Amino acid sequence: MRYINYLLILIFSFSLVSCGGSSSSSRKNDDGQLSKLNGNRYQGGVFRFNETEYFRSLYPLNITEVVGHRIANQIYEGLVIFDQDNLDIIPALAESWEVSNDATLYTFKIRKGVRFHDDKCFDDGKGREVTAHDFKYCFDRTCEADVNNQGFWIFKDLVKGANAYNKETAKGNKPEGGVSGIRVIDDYTLQVELERPFAVFLSRLALTFAYVYPKEAVEEYGMELRDYAVGTGPFKLKIVSPDISVVLIKNENYWGTDDAENALPYLDGIKVTFIKEEKVELLDFKQGNLDLKYRLPLELITEIIDLEGNLKPGYDKFTLQEAVEMSVQYYGFLMPHEVFGNIDVRKAFNYALDRQKIVDYTLKGQGIPAYHGIVPAAFDSYPFDKVEGYKYDPSKARAHLAKAGYPDGVGFPPSVLQINSGGGRNEQIAEAIQKMLQETLNIDISINQVVWAQHTETVETAKVGFWRLGWVADYPDPENFLNLLYSIHVPESLKDKAYINSFRYVSPAYDKAFEEAIRTLDKAERYEKYAEADQIAMKDAVILPIYYSKNNRLLNPRVRNFPQNPMEYRNFRDVYFVPEDEADAIAKK
Repeated sequence: MRYINYLLILIFSFSLVSCGGSSSSSRKNDDGQLSKLNGNRYQGGVFRFNETEYFRSLYPLNITEVVGHRIANQIYEGLVIFDQDNLDIIPALAESWEVSNDATLYTFKIRKGVRFHDDKCFDDGKGREVTAHDFKYCFDRTCEADVNNQGFWIFKDLVKGANAYNKETAKGNKPEGGVSGIRVIDDYTLQVELERPFAVFLSRLALTFAYVYPKEAVEEYGMELRDYAVGTGPFKLKIVSPDISVVLIKNENYWGTDDAENALPYLDGIKVTFIKEEKVELLDFKQGNLDLKYRLPLELITEIIDLEGNLKPGYDKFTLQEAVEMSVQYYGFLMPHEVFGNIDVRKAFNYALDRQKIVDYTLKGQGIPAYHGIVPAAFDSYPFDKVEGYKYDPSKARAHLAKAGYPDGVGFPPSVLQINSGGGRNEQIAEAIQKMLQETLNIDISINQVVWAQHTETVETAKVGFWRLGWVADYPDPENFLNLLYSIHVPESLKDKAYINSFRYVSPAYDKAFEEAIRTLDKAERYEKYAEADQIAMKDAVILPIYYSKNNRLLNPRVRNFPQNPMEYRNFRDVYFVPEDEADAIAKK
């Protein structure tokens, strides 16, 4: 990692305060820094938001958590991206594409004139033009067998030659020509050939694992790319101050323009801080030091929002946004585990959980009880109600525990629930569930709270049997959730990491239903087949689904072009500030 010395951090941070504002007085400086553009938009300002957990990695092939994604998404781009408003696929570095009649051959036309960020990894320090060869290089790397590559799954069993290439690289070989199904036709034309039709292939190409980055950066920085980044996106990585902040600055050479021919992005920069306490974060937002507060502290919900869903005095000057998210919060079980490998233990835990009580009292209504499957309630046409999950039933819970060999909890070994630190609600929910399991099943579960990087490492390496995780959709299709249970992601040895199916769940019946679904192009028919797979997993009690997320966020009223969506997908390319007097005038109408 290239660390910036402390003096430089102080100097640049000061410039961010003067440009971006961090108090009521600096907001006036914000207005002074704004320049009016065509179409009644404004250029300037620094958008400030907070994350309660530090990111794990910014290396495109090793980004598996939302914090890293939210930062990297501003720095890197791929062939396509999601529309922040409706999550449709829209062009990014591919200006257009064609799909063959049998939906197995994709031909992408690469946008001309797009350049990588200026960086010392290039001979003259100036970013060079992106070509189809760069995508070929990056996509081949996505298919390599490498402990730092967690993205192979997006092409595995799907892109022609991907599996063969992966197997050869695992032996230390790199076949000439790379992955056979990924071909450069000319400098601005790339073809990707699939083994079979796959309805959401373009959505997979919008993921971090399909970002483009220069070979020169890999050769220069290697795995320092965890904390360093060279992309094509609207913002460039300027400062990484571990556990304190990340600063991004405007890419002055960005290729994009808006419909009024203004150069994008509008913002001068982005500053991400890592305040771990939600109450402190909310206070910082209220004092004007942040422009976004995502998720409100549960214990303060009733102080912020009234029974009609309106902001109370003291908060009513802000903008309130609400969405049912494409996300599920759950506890996972390790299938090859001496205790949790028993299906009756897993069913006992599921029936012992009063999900409605958790939503009403712990979450203060900020969620939907997960009575159904792993697929959340945010997909409009998904037959969500057909999937039968688990409702609170103490009698069934005790019966299953007795069937597992632990009548009234007798003989049940001391067990640990592992959760990640940095989220107050995670701890509150864990304590509530701990109490429910004790009262209903007469068993003792201790809670072990660890930092995010350690948490994911122990889960992926099968060193914990019962853990807390959540899944936020990478793309808007139920396949993204059901893929978590697909057995092709289970390594042969417990010693090998399981990045996707960390439960190490193997079910031929599930795999068959899932595979039939992903081959189905008709959406309605595909969704029905997804539900069949979802039901199989619920009968096997692979997970303990707790709730489907429903979240609020507060915005600085001067922020524009920042819609909330069910994935909490963020792209600051089109976000801008308006002057304070303009925001006040709109608020008074």
